[in-house]
Amino acid sequence: MLKFVLTNDDGWDAPGLVALYEAAQGLGSCRVVAPSGPYSGCGHRVTTHEPIAVRVGPEGQQIVDGTPADCARLALHHLVPDVTWFLSGINAGGNLGTDVYHSGTVAAVREGVINGVPGIAFSQYIARGRPLDWPRASRWAGQVLQRLLKMPWEPGTFWNVNLPHAEPGGPDPAIVFCPLDPSPLPLRYQVAGEGSTYSGDYQTRARQPFRDVDVCFGGRISVTLLRLDGLTDKESGHGLVFDGGEAS
Repeated sequence: MLKFVLTNDDGWDAPGLVALYEAAQGLGSCRVVAPSGPYSGCGHRVTTHEPIAVRVGPEGQQIVDGTPADCARLALHHLVPDVTWFLSGINAGGNLGTDVYHSGTVAAVREGVINGVPGIAFSQYIARGRPLDWPRASRWAGQVLQRLLKMPWEPGTFWNVNLPHAEPGGPDPAIVFCPLDPSPLPLRYQVAGEGSTYSGDYQTRARQPFRDVDVCFGGRISVTLLRLDGLTDKESGHGLVFDGGEAS
């Protein structure tokens, strides 16, 4: 039986983690090893020079006073050493393109892959003015999980999945395998005195055709294969679409 470790960078009680847990039900056993609070944007930061406290949550969750990568390390070494897959998310916000460099969600899965355990990072893109529908996100994540778990895993690779923020009541989106978009995020800051606050507009970021930002912003589920030795697999099914449609 598959044994999943579920983690995130939004905290152990985040609704996206509950949605991911529900998506994985019936596919294997699930253990939650997640941060005690939010660590969004922490990247692959790890704790090496101080103790990391771990306590048990109300439903058996392992709550870690550390980063997402710390959670993966502790799971591998101590808490769930027989883990067979890492699942991270569902992040409240996209982790598209170059976001994977600073994403704690992605870092948790990357840490697992470094140590020989496959994984999938899930994120929910947020469009302005629409509420998040976590049950719908959970259903879509479950559909993706069922596909990816049937595919052979190549050591040194992992999947990065981004769910679109579609209008309510629409059909389920196509699942599109696509490469990463290397375009930079908009760099804008509001400067006041000695302080500078980032004010870049995520929704208007650059988007190259057929790549993950374009696919997700266009209303489909982007699935990107990333590699430890080169970040993205440019031959991982560029433009390949499940459930109909064109990757455009």
